[in-house]
Amino acid sequence: MTADVPHETTAPRVTDRPGDASPFALGLLLRRAHWRAAAVMTEALRPLGIELRHFAVLIVLVDRGPTVQRDLAAATGSDKAGIMRVVDDLEREGLAVRKAVPGDRRVRAVEITPQGVELFDAAHVAAEPVGERLVAGLGPGEAEQLADLLTRFAYPDAE
Repeated sequence: MTADVPHETTAPRVTDRPGDASPFALGLLLRRAHWRAAAVMTEALRPLGIELRHFAVLIVLVDRGPTVQRDLAAATGSDKAGIMRVVDDLEREGLAVRKAVPGDRRVRAVEITPQGVELFDAAHVAAEPVGERLVAGLGPGEAEQLADLLTRFAYPDAE
């Protein structure tokens, strides 16, 4: 398969260097920032015996209450098979349970257990120092500004 690509291009070639003016630069920068933040949060969760993908589901369950697996997948950016594996892991560890949804025998809602809530709270305590280290290079007020900008970027339709 060959694409019709002009031999000469006037657009700058994409890199992942700071200050790159390429239209791909923002996406690459966000991806690099995600990798760094995920590595830091993974470090905080490791002693608790869970992974970031497990914690992402616990966050949704604490925020929304019992949630059907389809909605968990959408909220965490997972696929159907992936979310089933995560929920299986959480159930095995006693952190969540599947319950029948009244009126639909095929659908199961996932609910956090008291043990899951305890782990959720412990994870926040463990994440505090590594989270502070993550933004240590930012100036006064910049962590809040970054969070505000990313929130508006990630949720453009929010009021």
